Amino acid sequence: MYKLLLRPLFFCFDPEKVHYFTFSLIRSLSKIPGFASISRSLYLVDDKRLETEVFGLKFKNPVGLAAGFDKDAKLYDELSNFGFGFIEIGTLTPVGQEGNPKKRLFRLKEDSAIINRMGFNNGGVKEAVQRLKKNKGVLIGGNIGKNKLTPNEDATSDYEICFEALFDYVDYFVVNVSSPNTPNLRELQEKEPLKQLLNTLQNKNLAKPKQKPILLKIAPDLTDSQLLDIIEIVNETKIAGVIATNTTLSREGLQSENKSEMGGLSGKPLTSRSTEVIRFLSEKSNKSFPIIGVGGIHTAKDALEKLDAGASLVQLYTGFIYEGPALIKSINKEILKRKS
Repeated sequence: MYKLLLRPLFFCFDPEKVHYFTFSLIRSLSKIPGFASISRSLYLVDDKRLETEVFGLKFKNPVGLAAGFDKDAKLYDELSNFGFGFIEIGTLTPVGQEGNPKKRLFRLKEDSAIINRMGFNNGGVKEAVQRLKKNKGVLIGGNIGKNKLTPNEDATSDYEICFEALFDYVDYFVVNVSSPNTPNLRELQEKEPLKQLLNTLQNKNLAKPKQKPILLKIAPDLTDSQLLDIIEIVNETKIAGVIATNTTLSREGLQSENKSEMGGLSGKPLTSRSTEVIRFLSEKSNKSFPIIGVGGIHTAKDALEKLDAGASLVQLYTGFIYEGPALIKSINKEILKRKS
């Protein structure tokens, strides 16, 4: 129904407006008695064989929602009814910010892709915490970043603020230094500033009575040399793992007329590169840390390829928008076929 009826209708309108309209629609429908049960019956694959334990956490299934969809933790409970095993919220910053000027979200229909230059638009970490206090069992990842106006030399402080505010309300953390839409942010992926940032957060983590997994989200545009640095940094700082990958700045092979819009590209054009990065990290590190695979998952086959390449879990974003919630069920069903 989604691909035949809803998607053609949604794709007639501005993508950012549709995003907020969809949020309102899901929230309203979820208030109708029985809607949540119907959603779960349609899309949730409830099978113990899908349970996956990674970095000390037990996931009901290995298919999650990537950060950027529910930035402000407004809909994590309702979205979990579509069959996701976990929801990643954010990217959150210490202070709420509008993000970049509109128009800043673009569909590339011919390429089954999206370009966004949102710029960490969010209401701030404190507002999200108030919503997360109501969580009744959804496994949540907290994706954290810095405010646009915070200079890089002070960026660590922004990550610390978000880390402390969210600590009691998320199950794992994601350090986002790989978005292309905050000026100079990707400079924090360089070896020394990244080690300093991760060591600072890890020291805070180790001072807690019970630690939370910290992951690093990386760009697909890193060179092999930079990826080797990432492996060294992860092992040295002893963070829990890596999310591979964020959006790309590459525009290679695109067909859509709006392909030259500035911002990060996600969707099918990223499928192969994301899987290559996962495989490289897994092989070169001798599988020394878990990887969450994200980027261009539009079919169950795409997800299985990332798992085969070395990912322990996968996440959807653009594929969820193009294919709908049936994709989650499809992936989990294919994973179960392998276990039977």
